[in-house]
Amino acid sequence: MKAIIIAAGMGTRLSSLTNDKPKCLLEINGKTILQHQLDAFHANGITDISLIKGYKKEAINYSNLKYYINDNYRNNNILNSLFYAEKEMNNKFIASYSDIIFGADVVRRLMESGGDIAIVVDIDWNGYYEGRTEHPIEEAENLIFDPDKNVVEIGKIVSNKKDVDGEFIGMLKCTKRGAEIFKEYFHKAKNEFYGKPFIRAKTFDAAYLTDFIQYLVHNGIEVKCVTIERGWIEIDTVQDFERAPKFLEGIL
Repeated sequence: MKAIIIAAGMGTRLSSLTNDKPKCLLEINGKTILQHQLDAFHANGITDISLIKGYKKEAINYSNLKYYINDNYRNNNILNSLFYAEKEMNNKFIASYSDIIFGADVVRRLMESGGDIAIVVDIDWNGYYEGRTEHPIEEAENLIFDPDKNVVEIGKIVSNKKDVDGEFIGMLKCTKRGAEIFKEYFHKAKNEFYGKPFIRAKTFDAAYLTDFIQYLVHNGIEVKCVTIERGWIEIDTVQDFERAPKFLEGIL
């Protein structure tokens, strides 16, 4: 199993905290967000790890990582950024946002899950948004899944807990077969939608990973949900950064 970390973005909502470094290098409880992720992957035997960097790319110099450069990070978004590391999708892999911290158990459960393409979904997500005024609940990447835990709808769709089944945490797994499907449909979508609106994105270049997951579902591809209850946090704003030590209690 390989891991790919998507870390090219600017993290503008973290204000001056990211003036001289990407947000994955912010320190929380004595470790960078990136190191927290690496520890969780290493605890599960994953050592083949690639990182896509762009903003302040010179600041990230961890040894034993493979690097891919997205110099167009100002104009593209998570989906297209991930595909700068397409070379690494020749076998099973996990892809992760770079601004989340998660326990080793989250990685383990994803690795052990069935399905060629699977995502991690927090079904106890709502509590994280209490008092989270800088990242309101309307911005959650929520989803609805069917009784077999296949994704039905995903994205910034609804904000009422009663209407959705959970929140996508920003972590995805593909088996070798899943990786081939993932790549095939990415290029199919790019050929059809480049420069045009795509799912909920204004253009294909601006698409989120959730837009592509919805596209897969629309095309009859099963995307399984691996459900968790907490066990992770997102660092998207200054408020998130300040609240992180409290929320990390019991996670790591």
